[in-house]
Amino acid sequence: MTDFATARHNMVESQIRTNKVTDTAIIDAFEAVPRELFVPKQLMGVAYVDEDLNLGNGRVLMEPMVFARLLQIALPDSADEVLDVACGCGYSTAILSHLAGTVYGVEQDEQLVSGANERLGSLDVDNAAIVAGDPLGGYIKKAPYSLIVIGGGVERIPESITDQLADGGRLVTILYENGARQGNAVLVEKFGTTVSKRVVFDASVPLLPEFRNEPKFVF
Repeated sequence: MTDFATARHNMVESQIRTNKVTDTAIIDAFEAVPRELFVPKQLMGVAYVDEDLNLGNGRVLMEPMVFARLLQIALPDSADEVLDVACGCGYSTAILSHLAGTVYGVEQDEQLVSGANERLGSLDVDNAAIVAGDPLGGYIKKAPYSLIVIGGGVERIPESITDQLADGGRLVTILYENGARQGNAVLVEKFGTTVSKRVVFDASVPLLPEFRNEPKFVF
């Protein structure tokens, strides 16, 4: 039988601490959330490997190191109202619930939404909830957000999402810009009406179907 607590600790020690993640609150969050509860039963034995895990329907559970480094550049804190876009099984929402004041996840797949909310409830998470909806639309009902996390690779960051950033807010995701095959972790910041973007590190995660560029018609 797998010792998940030991596997989780080993993940933190060998994948997160050794990859430039130094924020103790982020490290503690990864130590606290049982990742194995957020994957299908057949993947529980590999829940802590250093790879993305395919959840089906265009969703993955992002590799722990990449997600931890994204959070390291966003540095969520208790003052943050967070939108977790395409949150899939809810693992990212659970991690963020340990770091931020309030977290809203948005996910299109209603089965994933239902399962994710059940898991959050079973872990007594009372500052986060996941709603069903088109990830491209965000969750305007609770906007603006001081932090938005998009949980996968994107070829574009639509205005429908950046419009939901508060003044001074930031967004993190993995961007594949201009057809690039290599993704980049980016920090997007909004000040007034100005939205700027900065590449922070190289990263590769599968693209979210909703955030692919529309195919262009060629004569």
